[in-house]
Amino acid sequence: MAKFTKRQQQLKKINDNNKIALAAEEALKILKDAKTTRFDETVEIHFKLGINPKMNDQQVRSTVSLPGGTGKEVRVAVVAKGEKLEEAKEAGADVYGAEDLVARIGEGFLEFDKLVATPDAMGMLSKMGKLLGPRGLMPNPKDGTVTFEIGKAVKELKAGKVSFRAEKDGGIVQMGIGKLSFDDGRILKNLAAVYEQIVKVKPAAVKGTYIKAVYLSSTMGPGLKLDPNRLQELHKYLVA
Repeated sequence: MAKFTKRQQQLKKINDNNKIALAAEEALKILKDAKTTRFDETVEIHFKLGINPKMNDQQVRSTVSLPGGTGKEVRVAVVAKGEKLEEAKEAGADVYGAEDLVARIGEGFLEFDKLVATPDAMGMLSKMGKLLGPRGLMPNPKDGTVTFEIGKAVKELKAGKVSFRAEKDGGIVQMGIGKLSFDDGRILKNLAAVYEQIVKVKPAAVKGTYIKAVYLSSTMGPGLKLDPNRLQELHKYLVA
């Protein structure tokens, strides 16, 4: 019989006891109590949506600003022209440029987490789809990364704006909502913002139960089932 480590036994016990859906506050406490790793784990939220993401009228894709931040430094690059480059600089972009930056990217420079471009600069990136697309770095109007409001876009991304999209296989939406070291209110505030945005972008074509299941987890921790009907109670953390 295989022997389990102390940590594996602890996680097994938690999973075995996770028969009922929990309130977010309860689940978060369990995750923090179960932490045994030395690094600061990411807290993740997973939504199972009652959609058919293969249908054009049931797509779920949007962005949300996490009021509690992500706990991660976001490196933002900007491709633009003229005065928009100065705007990018003043907003705190890590790297910015026009043809020169596009050339560097084409040579393999990818030391950034988000790429923002003005609409009139997208032509310069037209041949970069195969390089940037698979990495989720290609600017997209739906994510707010193709815009003339460069300063606003850079500041929002730096402050914790994230994009999400339902996976084509299963209708799953998942994202990090902070670090386990954050105080509870900060994490729950982020979760509330994500939940409200998920509800807001519900496709009109979706019938029946929209949010089928929700799980809260950490990088090395268990996945804990949340009660979807209680998630609306989290709004109090946004107005506190």
